[in-house]
Amino acid sequence: MSPLVVPAEAAALWRRPAVVWLRRWSISLASLAGGLVTLFVFRRGLPHVRWIIGYLLLLWLLVAVVVQARDTLAASERRAHRLVLTATEYAIQTLYHGVLLFLLPAYYAATTLTSVNVIFLALLVTLALLATFDPWYQAVVEPRPWARWMFFLVSVFGALNLALPLIGIPPVASLPVAALVAVVALTPTACRAWRLPWPRTLALMAVAGVAGALLVTVERAWIPPAPLFLARAQLAWNVAGVDSLEPAASTIAADELRARGLVAYTAIYAPAGLRQPVEHVWRRDGRVVDVVKLSPVEGGREEGFRTYSRKTAFPPEVAGRWTVDVRTGAGQLIGRLRFRVTP
Repeated sequence: MSPLVVPAEAAALWRRPAVVWLRRWSISLASLAGGLVTLFVFRRGLPHVRWIIGYLLLLWLLVAVVVQARDTLAASERRAHRLVLTATEYAIQTLYHGVLLFLLPAYYAATTLTSVNVIFLALLVTLALLATFDPWYQAVVEPRPWARWMFFLVSVFGALNLALPLIGIPPVASLPVAALVAVVALTPTACRAWRLPWPRTLALMAVAGVAGALLVTVERAWIPPAPLFLARAQLAWNVAGVDSLEPAASTIAADELRARGLVAYTAIYAPAGLRQPVEHVWRRDGRVVDVVKLSPVEGGREEGFRTYSRKTAFPPEVAGRWTVDVRTGAGQLIGRLRFRVTP
């Protein structure tokens, strides 16, 4: 039998670099593994609205409680009070982690990686990683009030922007509403930080919320149109019907293009009950050649709502790099098709 480990040997074992590393990172690694499993399970699917709203309500309540009680609990010499504060802040971090994991699959599906809306996806990924790894979160977020504000704003805005269309509100309307609510929800934090009365703080945050709503409305191209996404996209030669498409190559000769014409075929997923105007924007070398308004997408079809635009008339100078942007009627990019025309 192996000899009993004496306290001194146990203490030495506890101080070994590998053990210290595991103590510091084991919970974070387990959280990362759980997050990856969650992303694999959801993939391109959409979370239930009740989960999103439940997470947000609990997150807002905990943030409000911590903001109001932070100074008292932190200054208290009682160990129990400090443990309560630590546990509550860890619960907030866990809620951030859960909310962001719910959002990532839907926003990833809605993002066009070659467009500016990839920046918002990158922001979500960065925040999710910070919330996953405790040492990073404690070093980067907890000491900086502005970082905690940003975590809250992005999480609430992203969740509401995804949840509101799931109950039938068009994405173009959900954007400003989500921004307004996210900013106004910061009122308890701002009240404590600015040392102002509640009514005055609420009025200031309402004004800031309106400004935020206007900003995201003007710059909506930077936000992926979740929960819309491109379920299928294909370029095909112009034939009698779209049920028997003849796929076109990614590189096309100019003479063949003029002789045959092209069809941009897209299937767009939208949640049940949502009716969304869409359009195809044909561009050559970045310049708009044609904008085709399409029938509004009717949500609820698992395979996506099928639509297409046909182009048979082309400019004299047709050679170059072409794209067909699939956009909402308000200008948010859903997806993009690419092809090149040679002389």
